[in-house]
Amino acid sequence: MKIVQRHKGFVFATAGIHPEFIKEISEGEIGNFLERLKENRANIAGIGEVGLDYNWVRENEWREKQKELIRELIRFAKKLGMPLVIHSRDSYEDAVDILEQVGAEQVMMHMFGANQLVHRIIDNGWHVSLNAIVLKSKKHKKVARDMPLDKLMLETDAPWLAPEGWESKRNDPRAVLRVAEKIADIKKIQVDEVIKQTTSNAVEFFKLDIRL
Repeated sequence: MKIVQRHKGFVFATAGIHPEFIKEISEGEIGNFLERLKENRANIAGIGEVGLDYNWVRENEWREKQKELIRELIRFAKKLGMPLVIHSRDSYEDAVDILEQVGAEQVMMHMFGANQLVHRIIDNGWHVSLNAIVLKSKKHKKVARDMPLDKLMLETDAPWLAPEGWESKRNDPRAVLRVAEKIADIKKIQVDEVIKQTTSNAVEFFKLDIRL
Protein backbone atom coordinates (compact mmCIF):
# COMPACT_ATOMS: atom_id res chain seq x y z
CA MET A 1 0.00 0.00 0.00
CA LYS A 2 2.94 2.33 0.64
CA ILE A 3 4.22 1.71 -2.90
CA VAL A 4 0.76 2.42 -4.34
CA GLN A 5 0.53 5.68 -2.40
CA ARG A 6 4.05 6.70 -3.38
CA HIS A 7 3.34 6.13 -7.09
CA LYS A 8 -0.34 7.01 -7.21
CA GLY A 9 -1.80 6.76 -10.71
CA PHE A 10 1.18 4.74 -11.93
CA VAL A 11 1.38 1.64 -9.71
CA PHE A 12 -1.77 -0.33 -8.90
CA ALA A 13 -2.01 -3.33 -6.58
CA THR A 14 -3.97 -6.51 -6.24
CA ALA A 15 -3.89 -8.50 -3.01
CA GLY A 16 -4.91 -12.02 -2.10
CA ILE A 17 -4.00 -15.26 -0.36
CA HIS A 18 -1.96 -17.41 -2.72
CA PRO A 19 -3.05 -21.08 -2.64
CA GLU A 20 0.55 -22.26 -2.30
CA PHE A 21 0.46 -21.07 1.33
CA ILE A 22 -2.76 -22.81 2.38
CA LYS A 23 -0.95 -24.81 5.06
CA GLU A 24 0.54 -21.69 6.67
CA ILE A 25 -2.52 -19.54 7.27
CA SER A 26 -5.16 -20.01 9.95
CA GLU A 27 -8.89 -19.24 9.76
CA GLY A 28 -8.34 -16.27 12.05
CA GLU A 29 -5.58 -14.90 9.84
CA ILE A 30 -7.81 -15.27 6.78
CA GLY A 31 -10.56 -13.29 8.50
CA ASN A 32 -8.14 -10.58 9.56
CA PHE A 33 -6.72 -10.35 6.04
CA LEU A 34 -10.16 -9.95 4.49
CA GLU A 35 -10.89 -7.14 6.93
CA ARG A 36 -7.66 -5.42 5.89
CA LEU A 37 -8.68 -5.77 2.25
CA LYS A 38 -11.99 -4.10 3.02
CA GLU A 39 -10.21 -1.26 4.81
CA ASN A 40 -7.88 -0.75 1.83
CA ARG A 41 -10.56 -1.22 -0.83
CA ALA A 42 -9.89 2.21 -2.36
CA ASN A 43 -6.21 1.34 -2.92
CA ILE A 44 -6.66 -2.17 -4.32
CA ALA A 45 -7.55 -2.86 -7.96
CA GLY A 46 -8.40 -6.53 -7.55
CA ILE A 47 -8.26 -9.71 -5.47
CA GLY A 48 -5.42 -12.03 -6.41
CA GLU A 49 -3.50 -14.09 -7.05
CA VAL A 50 -5.93 -16.55 -5.52
CA GLY A 51 -7.01 -19.98 -6.70
CA LEU A 52 -5.71 -23.54 -6.76
CA ASP A 53 -2.17 -24.90 -6.92
CA TYR A 54 -1.82 -28.66 -7.30
CA ASN A 55 1.90 -28.49 -8.10
CA TRP A 56 3.05 -27.39 -4.65
CA VAL A 57 0.08 -28.81 -2.74
CA ARG A 58 -0.46 -32.50 -3.48
CA GLU A 59 -2.39 -33.80 -0.45
CA ASN A 60 -6.14 -34.15 -1.08
CA GLU A 61 -6.93 -32.71 2.36
CA TRP A 62 -5.08 -29.46 1.59
CA ARG A 63 -6.40 -29.27 -1.95
CA GLU A 64 -9.90 -29.37 -0.48
CA LYS A 65 -8.88 -26.53 1.86
CA GLN A 66 -7.75 -24.56 -1.18
CA LYS A 67 -11.17 -25.11 -2.75
CA GLU A 68 -12.91 -23.87 0.40
CA LEU A 69 -10.73 -20.77 0.47
CA ILE A 70 -11.19 -19.88 -3.20
CA ARG A 71 -14.96 -20.18 -2.82
CA GLU A 72 -14.79 -17.79 0.12
CA LEU A 73 -12.61 -15.37 -1.83
CA ILE A 74 -14.87 -15.45 -4.90
CA ARG A 75 -17.86 -14.56 -2.73
CA PHE A 76 -15.80 -11.86 -1.02
CA ALA A 77 -14.75 -10.32 -4.35
CA LYS A 78 -18.34 -10.39 -5.61
CA LYS A 79 -19.55 -8.65 -2.46
CA LEU A 80 -17.02 -5.86 -2.93
CA GLY A 81 -17.55 -5.72 -6.70
CA MET A 82 -13.87 -6.43 -7.34
CA PRO A 83 -12.19 -8.45 -10.12
CA LEU A 84 -10.33 -11.69 -9.44
CA VAL A 85 -6.86 -12.74 -10.60
CA ILE A 86 -6.90 -16.54 -10.63
CA HIS A 87 -3.88 -18.82 -10.20
CA SER A 88 -4.63 -22.34 -11.45
CA ARG A 89 -1.44 -24.37 -11.64
CA ASP A 90 -2.09 -28.01 -12.61
CA SER A 91 -5.73 -27.39 -11.63
CA TYR A 92 -7.34 -25.68 -14.60
CA GLU A 93 -10.53 -27.71 -14.75
CA ASP A 94 -11.22 -27.62 -11.01
CA ALA A 95 -10.60 -23.86 -10.96
CA VAL A 96 -12.97 -23.19 -13.86
CA ASP A 97 -15.61 -25.49 -12.32
CA ILE A 98 -15.53 -23.64 -9.00
CA LEU A 99 -15.58 -20.20 -10.59
CA GLU A 100 -18.65 -21.19 -12.58
CA GLN A 101 -20.36 -22.83 -9.62
CA VAL A 102 -19.93 -19.79 -7.37
CA GLY A 103 -20.90 -17.42 -10.15
CA ALA A 104 -17.66 -15.46 -10.54
CA GLU A 105 -18.08 -12.65 -13.04
CA GLN A 106 -14.97 -10.46 -13.26
CA VAL A 107 -12.20 -12.99 -13.78
CA MET A 108 -8.68 -12.89 -15.18
CA MET A 109 -7.08 -16.31 -15.55
CA HIS A 110 -3.39 -15.68 -14.88
CA MET A 111 -0.93 -17.60 -17.09
CA PHE A 112 -3.77 -19.81 -18.36
CA GLY A 113 -2.59 -22.77 -20.40
CA ALA A 114 -5.62 -25.02 -20.92
CA ASN A 115 -6.58 -24.54 -24.55
CA GLN A 116 -9.27 -27.23 -24.23
CA LEU A 117 -11.12 -24.94 -21.80
CA VAL A 118 -10.80 -21.70 -23.75
CA HIS A 119 -14.39 -21.97 -25.01
CA ARG A 120 -15.63 -21.88 -21.40
CA ILE A 121 -13.47 -18.85 -20.61
CA ILE A 122 -14.89 -17.05 -23.65
CA ASP A 123 -18.48 -18.08 -22.90
CA ASN A 124 -18.15 -16.73 -19.36
CA GLY A 125 -16.75 -13.42 -20.61
CA TRP A 126 -13.54 -13.87 -18.63
CA HIS A 127 -10.04 -12.65 -19.48
CA VAL A 128 -6.69 -14.44 -19.80
CA SER A 129 -3.26 -12.93 -19.07
CA LEU A 130 -0.13 -14.34 -20.66
CA ASN A 131 3.55 -13.87 -19.90
CA ALA A 132 6.87 -14.97 -21.41
CA ILE A 133 5.83 -18.62 -21.16
CA VAL A 134 4.03 -17.98 -24.46
CA LEU A 135 7.46 -17.71 -26.11
CA LYS A 136 8.04 -21.44 -25.69
CA SER A 137 4.92 -23.29 -24.50
CA LYS A 138 2.76 -24.79 -27.26
CA LYS A 139 -0.35 -24.92 -25.08
CA HIS A 140 -0.02 -21.25 -24.13
CA LYS A 141 0.54 -20.34 -27.78
CA LYS A 142 -2.76 -22.05 -28.59
CA VAL A 143 -4.50 -20.05 -25.87
CA ALA A 144 -3.05 -16.83 -27.33
CA ARG A 145 -4.25 -17.90 -30.77
CA ASP A 146 -7.79 -18.76 -29.69
CA MET A 147 -8.60 -16.07 -27.11
CA PRO A 148 -10.14 -12.91 -28.59
CA LEU A 149 -7.74 -9.98 -28.38
CA ASP A 150 -10.29 -7.96 -26.40
CA LYS A 151 -10.11 -10.61 -23.66
CA LEU A 152 -6.32 -10.83 -23.41
CA MET A 153 -3.93 -9.04 -21.05
CA LEU A 154 -0.15 -8.99 -20.80
CA GLU A 155 1.93 -9.82 -17.72
CA THR A 156 5.44 -10.96 -16.83
CA ASP A 157 5.08 -12.92 -13.57
CA ALA A 158 8.27 -11.10 -12.55
CA PRO A 159 10.62 -11.82 -10.90
CA TRP A 160 10.09 -15.34 -12.29
CA LEU A 161 9.95 -16.59 -15.89
CA ALA A 162 12.58 -14.38 -17.46
CA PRO A 163 12.57 -14.77 -21.25
CA GLU A 164 15.42 -16.70 -22.84
CA GLY A 165 18.37 -14.38 -23.37
CA TRP A 166 17.22 -11.92 -20.69
CA GLU A 167 20.15 -9.99 -19.23
CA SER A 168 19.64 -11.61 -15.85
CA LYS A 169 17.74 -14.55 -14.41
CA ARG A 170 15.47 -12.10 -12.59
CA ASN A 171 12.55 -11.10 -14.79
CA ASP A 172 11.15 -7.56 -14.71
CA PRO A 173 8.25 -5.62 -16.27
CA ARG A 174 10.22 -4.68 -19.39
CA ALA A 175 9.72 -8.26 -20.63
CA VAL A 176 6.06 -7.46 -21.31
CA LEU A 177 7.11 -6.16 -24.74
CA ARG A 178 8.42 -9.63 -25.66
CA VAL A 179 5.02 -11.05 -24.74
CA ALA A 180 3.21 -8.48 -26.88
CA GLU A 181 5.49 -9.20 -29.83
CA LYS A 182 4.90 -12.94 -29.58
CA ILE A 183 1.12 -12.57 -29.38
CA ALA A 184 1.23 -10.28 -32.42
CA ASP A 185 3.22 -12.93 -34.27
CA ILE A 186 0.78 -15.69 -33.29
CA LYS A 187 -2.28 -13.66 -34.27
CA LYS A 188 -0.55 -12.22 -37.37
CA ILE A 189 -1.32 -8.63 -36.42
CA GLN A 190 0.77 -5.56 -35.61
CA VAL A 191 2.36 -5.38 -32.17
CA ASP A 192 0.96 -1.87 -31.68
CA GLU A 193 -2.54 -3.33 -31.97
CA VAL A 194 -1.76 -5.86 -29.25
CA ILE A 195 -0.31 -3.20 -26.97
CA LYS A 196 -3.20 -0.80 -27.47
CA GLN A 197 -5.96 -3.38 -27.00
CA THR A 198 -4.47 -5.26 -24.05
CA THR A 199 -3.73 -1.98 -22.26
CA SER A 200 -7.31 -0.88 -22.81
CA ASN A 201 -8.50 -4.28 -21.54
CA ALA A 202 -6.49 -3.91 -18.32
CA VAL A 203 -7.64 -0.35 -17.65
CA GLU A 204 -11.27 -1.36 -18.14
CA PHE A 205 -11.03 -4.67 -16.24
CA PHE A 206 -9.35 -3.19 -13.16
CA LYS A 207 -11.16 0.16 -13.46
CA LEU A 208 -7.81 1.99 -13.35
CA ASP A 209 -7.96 5.75 -12.96
CA ILE A 210 -5.60 6.61 -15.82
CA ARG A 211 -5.98 8.16 -19.23
CA LEU A 212 -4.77 6.32 -22.31
